Amino acid sequence: MAIITNAVVAPLYLGPVERALTLAGAAITPILVEDGEQAKDWRTLESVFDQLLAARCGRDTVVVALGGGVIGDLAGFAAAVYQRGVPFIQVPTTLLAQVDSSVGGKTAINHPRGKNMVGAFHQPLAVIADIATLDSLPARELRAGLAEVIKHALILDRAFADWLDENLTALLARERTALAYAVRRSCELKAQVVAEDERETGLRAILNFGHTFGHAFEAAVGYGQWLHGEAVSAGMVMAAELSVRAGLLARADAARVRALLERAGLPVSGPALAPERIIEQMQVDKKAAGGRLRFVLLQQIGSAVVRGDIDERLVRDAIVSCNAMPVVASR
Repeated sequence: MAIITNAVVAPLYLGPVERALTLAGAAITPILVEDGEQAKDWRTLESVFDQLLAARCGRDTVVVALGGGVIGDLAGFAAAVYQRGVPFIQVPTTLLAQVDSSVGGKTAINHPRGKNMVGAFHQPLAVIADIATLDSLPARELRAGLAEVIKHALILDRAFADWLDENLTALLARERTALAYAVRRSCELKAQVVAEDERETGLRAILNFGHTFGHAFEAAVGYGQWLHGEAVSAGMVMAAELSVRAGLLARADAARVRALLERAGLPVSGPALAPERIIEQMQVDKKAAGGRLRFVLLQQIGSAVVRGDIDERLVRDAIVSCNAMPVVASR
């Protein structure tokens, strides 16, 4: 087995995982990569391949992704293409990875022109999420993970959104019962969507709520400047505003989206970029179809729809409107 992790996670969890697998009879090859979004690139992927080959890992090797979303995406993609594909297991150690990126089989690295532009669908053998790992998570990373929890509620489950309103303080305080429910419910919701549309030809696209804007922010300012959940948070506020301007969502619901994310300590405005720059970056997003941008918009809390017919002027107005709002500090 090959355990792919980074220098931040390794001192905390590599030893216990390696010991447990060794006791089970597995021979372990640990592979450490750089921490952060910048590790999702060709250079790091090639280094992973070099180490797998040096250790003579064959097609019977199981890759273990031990870490957050970056590790899961990178290790999953390496497993998808190494010797035409080897199995892998997700062991997510961040809230964002536990509730979202580890579930569903999406793996990828970034390209300078866009996030997750080179990747593959490759389902893990298992996802093992231990919420005890969240005790060591920095507060900023915990908040970033809550963005994806909130996203699942906004697009799929109004009752879950109501629960989040009532339990957000408990989640921020890392109360185990609240965290366990949030992780479990998020995984249930995402798994239901993925089971119906594994390769994102239809329904699964709603899981990209906030991501068209968010990915543009990440690419435009440079990977690693914003955490993924922070970018998605600001993107969801813009998507909600666009939903109002497109005549789909009540203004009160858009205000509720913004208020919930504010309470979570997440950004509700994008980076200080011209609307044209953000739109230009969105044009190379992989979610564009036929040269037109597709947006996931809300019809109400708990119900989303994908639209590819939104006037660019409405998009620009939504960006300007949201970026004129105060930015919530998340650092």
